[in-house]
Amino acid sequence: MAEVTMVVNGRKVTKTVEDRTLLVHFLREHLGLTGTHVGCDTSQCGACVVHVDGKAVKSCTMLAAQASGCEVVTIEGLANGDQLHPVQAAFREHHGLQCGYCTPGMIMAAVDMIRRHPEGLDEATVRAELEGNICRCTGYHNIVKAILAASEAMRSGAMAAA
Repeated sequence: MAEVTMVVNGRKVTKTVEDRTLLVHFLREHLGLTGTHVGCDTSQCGACVVHVDGKAVKSCTMLAAQASGCEVVTIEGLANGDQLHPVQAAFREHHGLQCGYCTPGMIMAAVDMIRRHPEGLDEATVRAELEGNICRCTGYHNIVKAILAASEAMRSGAMAAA
């Protein structure tokens, strides 16, 4: 058994878990944060993407004990109260989902992608960066539109704030 302490969505948590507990199962089963989905358990689909110390990580590939001492943000931690994160708002506005199963992982991957490309994104870059996230429903067109719109909105907002 391992004692795991981390900050999840701004809240410090400490739990004792089996050594083999994956971060995705820790979040879902021990903390009740079910927005992070388990799609494949093999790191192929991206439904489980969360941010660990500011970087997108497939939480089915990381042990909870490896995240001890880290800051973790899940889909539940993106919004600011009732105000959606710009990427969440863009997915809603551009209907970047169908069944919604992949949506949390797509949004978390998109937030990381936009952070790493502050100069802005183009369609080819977005499509290439999404290769680790699978959507079986949409064909990606509206997902890409949503990410491009969020990138532009965040860039414009950052420029206005400067």
